Parts: sequence; structure tokens; C-alpha cells
Amino acid sequence: MSLVALGVTGGIGAYKAVEVARGLQKRGHDVTAVMTRSATKFVGELTFEAITRRPVITDQYARGMNADIEHIALATDISLLLVAPATANIIGKFANGIADDFLSSLYLATRAQVLMAPAMNTNMLEHEAVRRNLTTLAARGVRFVEPGAGYLACGWIGKGRLAEPEDIVEAADLLLQPRGSLLGRFVLVTAGPTYEDIDPVRYIGNRSSGKMGYAIAAEAVKRGARVVLISGPSSLSAPAGVELVSVRSAAEMHAAVQQHAMASDIVVMAAAVADYTPEQTAANKIEKSDGPLELRLVRTADILAELGRIRGENSKPILVGFAAESGDPVARGRAKLLRKHVDFIVANDITRADAGFEVDTNAGTIISQDTEETIAVTPKADLASRILDRAELRLNALGSGLKA
Repeated sequence: MSLVALGVTGGIGAYKAVEVARGLQKRGHDVTAVMTRSATKFVGELTFEAITRRPVITDQYARGMNADIEHIALATDISLLLVAPATANIIGKFANGIADDFLSSLYLATRAQVLMAPAMNTNMLEHEAVRRNLTTLAARGVRFVEPGAGYLACGWIGKGRLAEPEDIVEAADLLLQPRGSLLGRFVLVTAGPTYEDIDPVRYIGNRSSGKMGYAIAAEAVKRGARVVLISGPSSLSAPAGVELVSVRSAAEMHAAVQQHAMASDIVVMAAAVADYTPEQTAANKIEKSDGPLELRLVRTADILAELGRIRGENSKPILVGFAAESGDPVARGRAKLLRKHVDFIVANDITRADAGFEVDTNAGTIISQDTEETIAVTPKADLASRILDRAELRLNALGSGLKA
């Protein structure tokens, strides 16, 4: 049994933290609630006290508490600091070392793992300051459960709603009780499209939804891996337990992959990265005219081929690419495998209505230098499992000196 400090901050989603506490207990963990003053405006202390059977901490300067320097004592005892909901305010405090209440002091004092479930208005979530704070915390090893999209308390529709309690509990449990065949491994996954801006309004994009890459990331987390998911624009919520890096353009995708790839054990490039981007992006909206509009495009970096070159004769990371084709996918996939010096190519036919972009199923052929494994139409989660089975087999063979 692990001790979890459940930080509850002042957002409408605070009531869901009660379900999180109960879910953690059902998984066999002990919970102590730490509430900010604002949180008590949304849900009562007695509710958490009744569920956790522990005193609820709300005041850094409560009588008698300083005798034990309570935040230091709790910081030492806990295995996880989980903040749900995590408001923009507490995210900013954590990122900038502000310790003006018990919860923010606990964060600075503990060496336990930290998991945060952000919840706020869509515009707040997308604000540059909040994104910068999230990036800062992620670089320190803080994990996140991505917020969901839908109706928000403010009446807006968009991303920012607190993740469902069961998803938060699952992410916490994975950190507390790591398990699986990829335990201790680092898996990098890319997903979704890239958008190449023409002007402030228009862009060149593609139909990728990100579903395949997100399924691979979710499967890697289930197997115990540390997973970084680099995603282009997508309406999907990141699977619980992954570290999400959001990008927009091919250049941003390239930079993010460069930052993480060579430290990875497995890289799965499932993103549909643009092959071309406008040579120049107009600063202002291009006004329409009666004549044609000429747009000069230039090649983007071939990220997968670059990884193959950088890896050279080394055996890691295992490199997995995709060949989404409208012609002969297997022949083109094998040519891509050899040209880019990677371990596996997943070739699929994007002209099929039941596979490829924007649907929940897929089909394809997993190609290696010596083998081809054809997989009929199946849920993308199942294909994700098959892909990781092959990558994991190759990874394990490297350690044993065998060929896979």
C-alpha cells in the first residue's frame, strides 16, 4: 500500500477528487487530502475526512502543525503527490517555486513522483504562460493526465475539463505500481497531422486524426514504459500516463523528436508529417483576387530518415515508421524501410474506407528486413499491440545477442 497526497485546488472539478480518492483506496492505496483554501469553497473538508479517515490538511499554519513541520513529514512519507484538479494558479506556483500554502510547500519539499490533472477554461489552458509552465514541469519529470474536451462550467465548449476520475486513478496506479514487459523502457511516439501555415488563417494539413499513434502510446503505457507522445493538432485526449508534447508544424515536430529520440529505446513515427511547407508564411491574411494564387513549397526535414542516419550502426533506438500509401503499400513500404535504414515499416492502404485516417480500425503489413506480417482489418488498439510486440521482440533480442 502506498500513501498518496491528493492535492485538491479551487476548481469546479474538485468534486471529482472525491471519486479519485475512493478509486485510489479501491486500488489499495492510502490517501491524505491536502486542500487549498479555494478548494474548500467547492467541496467540504468533512467529505474527504470521512472517505480517507485522515485529517484533511488545509492550513500551513494550523495550531500544532509547525511543531512537526508537517509538510516536511508528509513529503517524506508519500509515494505520490497527485493534484486533481490542478488549476492554472497551482501549476504556475509549482513551475516557479512559489510556496505560499501547504500544497505548494509540499511540492518543493517532496521527492515523490508528481502527477497533475489540469482543469481550467480553454483559453487559460492555451495561454502562453500556462503552456510554458506545463512545459517547465514536464521537463522536471512531472506527469500529467490530459484534460478532456466538452462542456465546461463557464459555458464554453472546448478542452479543459478535468479528466474522468477512473483515468486519473489509472495513471496514478501505473506510477505507484509499475508493471509490464516494457517496464524501465522509454518509448517515443509521434501522432496526428502537422499544419503548415500559409497565413494567419490558412494552412496546409492532412486528414490524420492521431488515433493510431495515440493507441500505440496507450499500449506502451500499459506495458510499463515511460512514454512521450509528440502530437500534432488532434481532438483526442492523451492516454493516461503519457507525457504529451503538443506541436503544430513539421519543424516543431522535428525539433521535439530531436530532443527525445536518441534517449529512447523505441521510436514509433506514426504522425503524418507534411512533406512540404510554404517557403514563406504571410504575416497578414492573403486577400483573394481574380487571378490564380501561386504558392511555393519547400521540402520539410525527413525526420525518420534523419533518425536512421544518426543511429548509424547502433542498434538503438528501435525505429518504426509508417507508409500510408495509395498505390502498392508493401512494395513502397519495403523501399522506404531500406532507404531510411529503420527496423520496421507499417504499410497500409489509405484508400480503404475501413482503415487508415479518421477511423477506429486499421489494416496493414509490418515489414522488416527479413519478414512481412500482414494484419487484416482490426481495431487500432490491436494493431498497436502487434506493432509493439515486434518492436519489443527486437529490443529483447538485442540484449540476448539474438536476431529478431
